[in-house]
Amino acid sequence: MITKPRSLLIDPGLSPLENFKNGQLLLIDKPLSWSSFSVVNKIRFIIKYELDVKKIKVGHAGTLDPLATGLLVICIGKKTKEIGGFTGQNKTYIGTFTLGATTPSYDKETEIDQVYPTDHIDKQLIENTVNLFIGKQEQIPPSFSAKKVDGVRAYTSARAGKPITLKPNSIEVFRFELTAIRDKEIDFIIQASKGTYIRSIANDFGKQLGSGAYLSALRRTQSGDFSIENTVSIAEFESWIKEYVKD
Repeated sequence: MITKPRSLLIDPGLSPLENFKNGQLLLIDKPLSWSSFSVVNKIRFIIKYELDVKKIKVGHAGTLDPLATGLLVICIGKKTKEIGGFTGQNKTYIGTFTLGATTPSYDKETEIDQVYPTDHIDKQLIENTVNLFIGKQEQIPPSFSAKKVDGVRAYTSARAGKPITLKPNSIEVFRFELTAIRDKEIDFIIQASKGTYIRSIANDFGKQLGSGAYLSALRRTQSGDFSIENTVSIAEFESWIKEYVKD
């Protein structure tokens, strides 16, 4: 018997379809290179196929970039009405900044466009710079983001080479700790408010060091009270629902 995902609250008195239409939360460990939208589409397809239903509402509560992995909160059925509340929760990430270079997307989606000196950077400078990013602040989102400018996604214009002006967001960083410093790479833990772009923190961090930096790895580990420890893979969910329907 395949273990039921811990986030699903299944009423044995209801049919599988009724359980999902009444509302379920599914915590997925998003794989690398998948968009959040692709995960939603896959989960919707699995449910529709296995439950033999033409329509089921599925959404996510907080986008993860394709090059990020980790906790993605999926809302199903009537739970989609609560997406706004889940999206607004604080989130925690672990990841890596690579120093001495920048990319247009602020991560590895695009190639390095400029390199910078790093000889002047030492552990003390890095630790002092961390403190500058804790607290309330205004942050300009990356041009390669899902933000809309005049009705068009910013990344669409950025990929086409069109100039973009994005307005800053008010965010708050509650926790920013270094977990390792390896030559030009630094590992971190960041807990921040809704709307925080870790890629922008990476880019701004490099500037504060008098150099450059980009986000080379990112994993979401917490969203509100939800933890990465309670997630399942897409394959695990698919295997479970096949067993659930058979039972």
